[in-house]
Amino acid sequence: MSIARICSRAGCQKPAVSTLTYVYADSTCVLGPLATYAEPHCYDLCADHADRLTAPNGWEVIRLAPDPAAAGPSSDDLEALANAVREAARPLPPREPRPGTPGAPVEVTRRGHLRMVRDPGTNSSEG
Repeated sequence: MSIARICSRAGCQKPAVSTLTYVYADSTCVLGPLATYAEPHCYDLCADHADRLTAPNGWEVIRLAPDPAAAGPSSDDLEALANAVREAARPLPPREPRPGTPGAPVEVTRRGHLRMVRDPGTNSSEG
């Protein structure tokens, strides 16, 4: 379950689409795409409030437009996802038994993310 972020303006319940950051040293307001996660010193704004944003006298507003091509998953993202799935599907190396124990479970077979293990201390003919 993900909680949608809402506009930081008082009384506004619209979903946030932009993030506003103040750079006090440069007297600049930076308005860009919605940040990946909420920061304590940034303000999330809905489309209406982002469009009507004005800066204090003597301040500059920099509006960073999102790159439409970067909005969707790239081929690098898909390749990284495929590599992560392949890595997760690799069989685990056999574990060494802990000192003082007669043996550790032995992996018999694997299907997807499920493994069948046999305890080496039991007889395989027992059912």
